[in-house]
Amino acid sequence: MEKPLTEAVSMTFIGPTAMLERAVEIMRSLGFQKAETESCDSEVTGSIPWRESSHYKELLRNPPAIFLAGARYREGLTQMELAERSGIARRHISEMENAKRPIGKQNARKLAEVLNIDPRRLLAV
Repeated sequence: MEKPLTEAVSMTFIGPTAMLERAVEIMRSLGFQKAETESCDSEVTGSIPWRESSHYKELLRNPPAIFLAGARYREGLTQMELAERSGIARRHISEMENAKRPIGKQNARKLAEVLNIDPRRLLAV
């Protein structure tokens, strides 16, 4: 699987107006530039919508990976917190969420218990 394009990114943030200049200053210190237009539709040379990326399309072929990431997010857990509670290495959780490692029955049971879900949702059909 090829890595997603990361040469140029466009980001939009929502936050307090009073912090706008500070946020712009911090982003510039990281090498970002303020867009000429405030529109989210501005085109960045060589960019593609995230739904068209090969990474996203690969994830769609593996619904358990998406379900695992969504369940973890719903419970408000980081990968590290889920790893500590389930006894599964954080690296393995990351690989499962990115469809690079199968979840398996034993891990599905451990994860389901922590995430309050049916373990069958984490197994490929």
